[in-house]
Amino acid sequence: MSTGGAILPDEVLDQAQRAVAAAGTIEALAATEREYSGRGSLIAQRKQQMKDLDPSERPAAGKALGEATARIAEMFESRRAELAAAEAATAGERDRLDLTLGGHGRTRGHLHLVTQVQRELEDIFVGMGYRVVQGPEVEDDWHNFEALNMVPGHPARSMQDTLYVELGDPEQVMLRTHTSPVQIRTMEAMEPPIFVVAPGRTYRNETLDARHSPVFHQIEALAVDQGITLADLFGTIETFAKQLFDDDRIRTRFRPDFFPYTEPSAELAVSCIFCGGDGCRVCSQSGWIELGGCGMVDPNVLQGVGIDPEVYTGFAFGFGLERIAMVRYDIDEIKTFFDGDVRFLAQY
Repeated sequence: MSTGGAILPDEVLDQAQRAVAAAGTIEALAATEREYSGRGSLIAQRKQQMKDLDPSERPAAGKALGEATARIAEMFESRRAELAAAEAATAGERDRLDLTLGGHGRTRGHLHLVTQVQRELEDIFVGMGYRVVQGPEVEDDWHNFEALNMVPGHPARSMQDTLYVELGDPEQVMLRTHTSPVQIRTMEAMEPPIFVVAPGRTYRNETLDARHSPVFHQIEALAVDQGITLADLFGTIETFAKQLFDDDRIRTRFRPDFFPYTEPSAELAVSCIFCGGDGCRVCSQSGWIELGGCGMVDPNVLQGVGIDPEVYTGFAFGFGLERIAMVRYDIDEIKTFFDGDVRFLAQY
C-alpha cells in the first residue's frame, strides 16, 4: 500500500501549528496534544497503517512519520515552555508580598499613653539615681495597710474602698489600693541607703466617672538614708517637676495634709503649665494643679520594717499616672484611657 506522498500532509502539520499557537493555557495545550498525538490521532492511524505498506516502502514511510512526529512534539514542547513562563510570571505578580510602607493603609502600633508617661517618669527618676522596683498586685493586709501605719479600725482605711480577694482569712488579701506596699517590701529586703521608685496598677472600689476609676496607675518614690530632711524632699520634687514638664518656670507648692505613713505630710501641686499660674479651665482658675501627696516617712513605718528611725530618715511622694497624662494632654475623663478607642489612642 502506498501513501502517495508524505506520511503526514503538510496541511495537517500547518493545522497542528495553528492549534498549538491558539492554546492559551497548559491545560488547553494538553487537550490539543492528545488530539494530534494521542491514541486516536492521525499519527496513531499512520503508525497502524505501516504494517500494510509494501516492505520496500516502509523505510521511507517510517522516516517521514518519525520526522513529522518530532516536528509536532517540538511544537508542543516549545509552546508548553512559553505558557509555563507566562504562568510563572503571573503567579509571581499575584503572590508578590507588598512590603511598601503603608501599602495597605495599616499603621504601626505604639505604647498606650499611660505606659508612655510611666516610662518617661521612670527615665527621670533613673537619671536622678533611683532604681525601678515592682511588687505584686494582690497584697496582704500587712503590706497594704498595717505596715503603713494603718492598723485595723484606722480611719484612713475607709478612705480607700478596698477590693478584697476570697483567699485566706476574710479581709486579709486584697487588690492593692496603692503602690506603697512596694516600699514596705523594698525596705524589708534592702538596707539603707534606699532610693527607689515603684510604678504600677492599683485598684479601688470606686464608681467610674470623669475623675475616678476602679483601676488606675500610680508611681511612688522612696528615699531612706542618714540625714534626709524636708529640704531634700522639696528639692527632689522641684527638680522632678521641672524635668517632667520641661519648663524651668514651673513652681511647686506644698500645703499641710495627712497621710498615715508620712509625718509631716503635704499636698503637692505645681503651677499650671497652661496658664502659667494666671488661672484657666484646666486648673479651675486656681493657677495650681494638684499632683499627689508627699512627706517624711513616719518613724513607726521605719521601725516596723527593721530600720532604726534614730539613725535613718526618709521621704516618700507619689501621684497617679493618669492624672499626669490628663494634665499634660488636657484630657477631661479618666475613662478615656480604658475605652480602647483606637481613634483616641492613635493621637498620642
